[in-house]
Amino acid sequence: MPEGRPGPLSNMIEEQIAKVLYTSQAIQAKVKKLGERISYDYSEGGLARDPRGLPPILVCVLRGALMFMADLLRQLPITVECDFIQVASYGDGTAPGAVRLINDLDEPIQERDVLIVEDIVDSGYTINYLRRNLSARRPASLRICTLIDKVSRREDPVDISYTGFVLEQNVFIVGYGMDYAGMYRNLPYIGLLKGENS
Repeated sequence: MPEGRPGPLSNMIEEQIAKVLYTSQAIQAKVKKLGERISYDYSEGGLARDPRGLPPILVCVLRGALMFMADLLRQLPITVECDFIQVASYGDGTAPGAVRLINDLDEPIQERDVLIVEDIVDSGYTINYLRRNLSARRPASLRICTLIDKVSRREDPVDISYTGFVLEQNVFIVGYGMDYAGMYRNLPYIGLLKGENS
């Protein structure tokens, strides 16, 4: 296969996308800006409240935020730690269901500065469940960073400290970690899936 040409599987995936909403370049530019803001805020004398001066912990919400978290970490010149948590908020398809904890953090967060890193905040139920769950563990501070703030679907108000893109359309998106039935996470951009937004 000639170098630079996408393989058959890549073509099959891209043929399922109706429209690209956020290009890979736009995403990386936004992640860079978020990294700059977070680095500034958690630098000495900033928002950090850990009484021992330990670095902030970035908590990646699996699985959707994995790509965002990886790129965000590379944009942080400050010392940080990272951990992972997994919750389930959807049943079959895209209908929202009860939020439940699937995999918990590995390390305690008491008196630590915690930043939840999420791919998308839509109804608000999942992120507020996480906020309540982690707040009960008495962190020194707790903030939220999301790549996509899907305000059109908000049902439960959310206090978000860091937002990449505000999505006002009520559309279903995939790519850059976000999936449909476990697929399309590997796309480097975020787009609309054919047949899901008609």
